[in-house]
Amino acid sequence: MAEPSGVSEIGYWSEIKLDILTQYASAYSTILSKQKNPTLRHVYIDAFSGAGFHVKKADGNLVWGSPTSVLLIDPPFREYHLIDLDRGNIEVLEEQVKSRTKGPYDPNDVYCYNGDCNKVLLTDVFPRVRYDKYVRGLCLLDPFGLHLDWSVVQTAGNMKSIEIFLNFPIMDINRNVLRRDPTQIDVIQSNRMTRFWGDESWRNSAYSSEGDLFGNEEKTTNQALAKSFKERLVSAAGFAYVPDPIAMRNSKGAVLYYLFFAAQRPVAEKIVRDIFNKHRDRRS
Repeated sequence: MAEPSGVSEIGYWSEIKLDILTQYASAYSTILSKQKNPTLRHVYIDAFSGAGFHVKKADGNLVWGSPTSVLLIDPPFREYHLIDLDRGNIEVLEEQVKSRTKGPYDPNDVYCYNGDCNKVLLTDVFPRVRYDKYVRGLCLLDPFGLHLDWSVVQTAGNMKSIEIFLNFPIMDINRNVLRRDPTQIDVIQSNRMTRFWGDESWRNSAYSSEGDLFGNEEKTTNQALAKSFKERLVSAAGFAYVPDPIAMRNSKGAVLYYLFFAAQRPVAEKIVRDIFNKHRDRRS
């Protein structure tokens, strides 16, 4: 059995993210399980699943990760698709799946993939979530940095059958991509950003000469860049409803990433907006 890359430590805001996900996933599964005429088959997708558990920085205790937290929700999803690049993580997940009780928690409905989610999602998972086949999906896209292709986001939006939670990694962007002088951006890093954003329009969103008497371009704020990405989820990816994201912070209060949600139904936006608003002013 391969060894996992290591159990990750998580802080206060990562626990909040897991709380947000499980609250919405529970509501989502409850609503879709009751759907009749037509009956819908709903699935959960975790693109960066990890080993299924973490260690809390505060006290060293173990806490369930996103895939295992959702696996415990009742009523259950009809299928679960868990993806990770690390073979060890997938093997640990598979062992946890085997330990689940038969019946409402059927391990045969769990599919584990050891591979790059940017490929696996488009070739193996998303084709199973077709709108015309009455399948709906909730997908967590939670990379540690700029490790996601825009084609995944755009495909999910165009399919009209998939809702997403998405990590917009603003700290990675600020540390590794953006420079005070936009002409000094490293080519490799700019390519990473373009891959995540989908095209070069991120440069116009990240820099502005407005307000500068000499026409010099300056970095925009984190909030302005996140707002532009929100608009892009609607205009370029085709999601109908995208509430304002929630900022996830480190112990010093710096924003690590923005957690976005995007969907096609107004009721989904309302539920998530209410959940987000409960957590926006929390402090570690």
